[in-house]
Amino acid sequence: MWSPLILCGLAAAPLAVAGPLGSRAESVAWFKSKVPESVPETFGETPASRSYFYVGGRYVDAVSSEPNGRVMTGQMYIEKLVPASGSTQPYPLVFMTGGSQTGTNWLNTPDGRTGWASYFLSHGYTVYLTDQPQRGRSPWVPSDGSVSISNVTFVQNFFTSGEQFNSWPQAHLHTQWPGDGSPGDPTFDTFFAGEIQSQTNATKVTTNNVNAFTALLDKIGDAVLISHSQAGPYGWGVADARPDNVKAIVALEPEGPPFEQQVISRGAARPYGLTTLPLTYLPAVTDPSTDLPTVRIVSNSTHQSDCILQAEPAKQLVHLAKFPVLLYVTEASYHAYYDYCTLLYMEQAGMNVDYLDLPEVGIKGNAHFSFMEKNNLQISRVVEAWIQEVVS
Repeated sequence: MWSPLILCGLAAAPLAVAGPLGSRAESVAWFKSKVPESVPETFGETPASRSYFYVGGRYVDAVSSEPNGRVMTGQMYIEKLVPASGSTQPYPLVFMTGGSQTGTNWLNTPDGRTGWASYFLSHGYTVYLTDQPQRGRSPWVPSDGSVSISNVTFVQNFFTSGEQFNSWPQAHLHTQWPGDGSPGDPTFDTFFAGEIQSQTNATKVTTNNVNAFTALLDKIGDAVLISHSQAGPYGWGVADARPDNVKAIVALEPEGPPFEQQVISRGAARPYGLTTLPLTYLPAVTDPSTDLPTVRIVSNSTHQSDCILQAEPAKQLVHLAKFPVLLYVTEASYHAYYDYCTLLYMEQAGMNVDYLDLPEVGIKGNAHFSFMEKNNLQISRVVEAWIQEVVS
């Protein structure tokens, strides 16, 4: 059951819980000191050696339209990139793409500029790019669930030209997409051409991803996870299963907020707070409908959503508290409306989290695909500095 409370200026007030960088004020000052004064614009790629492999998957009996016999489902394609001069960093980066996307997101931007993969390769990191199970180069078995694909209007509204739709309070602030974000613009056409089908069953897609990414960590060992959007909960699930292998998580606007959908759709979601599947709480949660009582915090601002948090005393996410987390939100994304709820939930559950609110540190105009936008390499410098600071 939810009981109402009033949220009064919470996002504007300093938060009491300290993260890896210290207090809220200390972390904001630190992030500001790491923002480059100019926005680099480069079109080159960093030389790297490339290999690939698959992890996860299981054999099942073919049904429906497939020929009789056994097939494999749930496997995940992994592309490994190693700097040509050799890796100089102690832990690799595992990139986890969001909904309707593939690992190509990170290679370069839709307008041909240098992407985050090359940026981090140039700083000595080994990089793993992934196609979610049942997507891209991770084969799809037609009888194993159903799929959907995003249409042009959806992509424009929520990703490339939200300022033309104004579907949430911050949407008009979007200025960083390269191009006008509409069909016929070469950058939009390139981006939209990469939209790919997605499994519609939330439990199935989450199970497949958590299993596959867990298998990846079992193969490669310790790593830093960089998750985006839909893949955010998969990162929490993998880290809950292998907390000693996760050195840090950079969560780029992870799917949220806790317990419900906001903006794109409405209704209950993520019954374990951050995830669809169980997480390790202390005291234990067996049935979240009874073991995880919640309270609705009512916002007094039209620019912020209500939040659902745990009723006190809050249960602790003991595995997810073992490593540092960077929760990152942009100025103009639909996540700007509610991601502070995710932050509050993480802090309440004992996670060690820093909050990078891009406009607060002087990086403005970005939306949900900030790592592809005009200032993507300005942002990557701040993220890389955080990894260097907190990962031991």
